[in-house]
This record gives sequence, structure tokens and C-alpha cells, in this order.
Amino acid sequence: MTAPIFEKILIANRGEIALRVIRACREMGIKSVAVHSTADSDAMHVRMADESVCIGPASSSESYLSKAAIISACEITGAQAVHPGYGFLSENAAFSQALEDHGITFIGPSAEHIRIMGDKITAKETAKNLGIPVVPGSDGGVPDFETAVKVAETIGFPIIIKATAGGGGRGMKVARDVGELEVAFRTARSEAKAAFGNDEVYIEKYLQKPRHIEIQVFGDGKGKAVHLGERDCSLQRRHQKVFEEAPGPVITPELRAKIGKICADAVAAINYIGAGTIEFLYEDGEFYFIEMNTRLQVEHPVTEGIFGVDLVREQIRVAGGLPMSFTQDDLVINGHAIEVRINAERLPNFAPCPGKVRMFHAPGGLGVRMDSALYSGYSIPPYYDSLIGKLIVQGRDRPEALARLKRALGELIVDGVDTTVPLFHALLDEADIQSGDYNIHWLEKWLAANFG
Repeated sequence: MTAPIFEKILIANRGEIALRVIRACREMGIKSVAVHSTADSDAMHVRMADESVCIGPASSSESYLSKAAIISACEITGAQAVHPGYGFLSENAAFSQALEDHGITFIGPSAEHIRIMGDKITAKETAKNLGIPVVPGSDGGVPDFETAVKVAETIGFPIIIKATAGGGGRGMKVARDVGELEVAFRTARSEAKAAFGNDEVYIEKYLQKPRHIEIQVFGDGKGKAVHLGERDCSLQRRHQKVFEEAPGPVITPELRAKIGKICADAVAAINYIGAGTIEFLYEDGEFYFIEMNTRLQVEHPVTEGIFGVDLVREQIRVAGGLPMSFTQDDLVINGHAIEVRINAERLPNFAPCPGKVRMFHAPGGLGVRMDSALYSGYSIPPYYDSLIGKLIVQGRDRPEALARLKRALGELIVDGVDTTVPLFHALLDEADIQSGDYNIHWLEKWLAANFG
């Protein structure tokens, strides 16, 4: 048996993504280290890892976001590398740099690439210089209202104002004319300051009915890169994805090859290493760059499903200096995959619903995958994100995948807390979902009509 690339990897995360990384490590013969807060001492990722270290109290700022605590855990356990999962410190350039300074491998892109893509304005300018199509908008930050008016009149209303350091929909406001612009501009800056400590905003053309299409890319850090097609993530609530599928229902093979090559060539040109996702708004046959996520996405399983690859395994390989295990020619789409995010939330207002899970039963059968850290008797803590699982299905085509999703949702049991499962039962009965005829505004409008 070939010696593992790393002897031991620490997973700087929790929940289902921590389990996902632990499983990849186990298959590769690599020991895993789980870190956890005091609130997560009984969590499944702690039980499944080879070792575990408590790194602080329940508050994520004092545990999962503590760079010093995680580096100390590496030194205590002898972990040679850290996989950050998604969220928490996964896109923190200072964390990546700190690990490097301590001789610990960060399983992800360089600190420089995280830094470049973490700033919306710099990311857009970089994308533009690399040949990636971008949304018309301001050349950098907009310092005052007078400049905002000039930019808006140049590109034409409606426009959208976004926080430079933004994410999750905070610091984003739409203005359809000059009358709405002043309030939108000042409100966006105020929200950005409160959420990110930075009130800089920029302006872009607001597309009317776009879809959210993202391209999965992967680089070896040595000038080679591939794309693994697209995911359609248009079904969103408050800018948070809830339903993702691959391939996209409206993307043709010709469009996929064209935009995929543009993205792969772009990341190859900067010697990007590991997994990344380039996100676009797509309307009338045109792609417009939104941002690049320099990490593994929550929805990566749908891409794994249609291409038959393990993205986490591949991340670990290239971080350890090995070449990618596939080429662009090896990547052929097989079937259709859909993921729905199961949250512990109470409908219709989507209020978080932590509590004790009296019974958990995961669906199974052909083409069904359930990524979750739940188990019967587990108490979902109130301190973290409400995502408790991802149900992923795959079929030979989209209709089969939809039918399989409906069947799997019927098998899923999470007793003791409310979840968003009823939402997906209802959505699957909608003609627009069955046909794939939806955009980024569809779900918000549907929720307003059906849940008030």
C-alpha cells in the first residue's frame, strides 16, 4: 500500500462537512483530527475522527474561528495539514498564511488568491483581466451619492448596490430610478458598515430575471486546471441557496464548453490550487461574473455525482503536491443530480429550531446520498448555522432525479425538531420546478404567495 500523502489532517469545521472530510481521509489511509467547541462534545464528527481536541466554548468566535486555538490543536496532535471545509475560516487569508508560517499545509488555495477573491472589487477586476465576462458597473468603490448617480446613469437603471466586503445578501440594495437611489445607497453603506466593519460599496447593472449559474474549477497550482461543468443554484431565499442541480436545465453543451474553458484557463493562468467556484448571473445566453469562492461549496456533491469524482480527495492530493487524477477529457457528465439543503427551521417564517432529535432515519436506495451529522438522540445546538443535512439524488436524467428526490424526501425522518422538508415536498409539485423554468427571484415570489 502506498504511503499516505499526509499522516494526519485536522478538520477545522463541524457538522456534515467535517464528516465528509473525515470519510475521505479514512479512504486515503490518513488519520483525522476533529476540533470541537464545548457545545459539540457529543457531535458525530467528534465520534468518527481518530482524535479530537476541544478548542473553546460554544461561541464560534472563541472556538471554530479561533486561529490560535486551531494552530495549537495542530501542534498538540502533530497534524501536518488542515482542511477548512466551508464557512468559518475557509476563506480567511490570514488563517491560510498563519498555517504556512507554522509549517502546516492549508488544504486550499494560497493566501494571495483568497485575499484577491475575497474583495469583491478586486475580484471583479481580476476576473475581467483574465477574460471572464463581468456585469457592467462601477470601476471600484463608489465614494459618495453624486458618484453613484453618475455611474447609475451611465450603465442604466435598475442598478444594484453591493458591499465590497459583503456576502449573504447583506449590504445589497436595488434602485430602479434616481428617486430610489439615495435611500438605497445610504442604507447599503450603513448595513455594510454594521455587518462587515467596512462601508465601501460598488454598483452593478441589475439583471431582471437571471439564473444563478456557477462553474466548478480545479487547479493543480502548477498551471493546469479543469472545469467540472456548472451547477444551477437559482432557487434562493434571501440570497441563500436551498436547491441546487447539475447540469443546469438551460445550459447547452456548447455554452458549457465555452464558459467552462474560459474559467479553467483563467485559474490556470494564476496557478490556482485546489477547488474553486466561479459564480455568474446568467440571462439571455450571457454570463456575468458575480464572485469566486475559494473553497469547497456546500453543493459540491451534485458535481461529484455527475462526474464520479471525489473533490475532497482531490483537494488533499494536490495540497500534498500530487497531480490531479483526471484531465479535462476524462470529465464526462453522467446523468443529473439534485441537492436540497435540510435546515432545522420552522415554517413559514424559517425561524431556527434547535433541539433534541428523537429519531433520525436517512433515506437510501439507488442514487441517494444523505450528508448529515444527525443521529437519534442528538441535540442540535442553538449556536451555529441551521443546516443539518443535505439530501442528494442522482438519476439518468432530470425527471428521474426529481422522482427519486420525491421518494427520498418521503423516507427521511427527523423527529423532534421542525425542518424545511415540507418546503421541498411543496416545491416538487410546482410545474415550474418540474420544467426547470425558474430564476433567482422565483422562490421569493412563490414563498410570498404561499406562505405570506
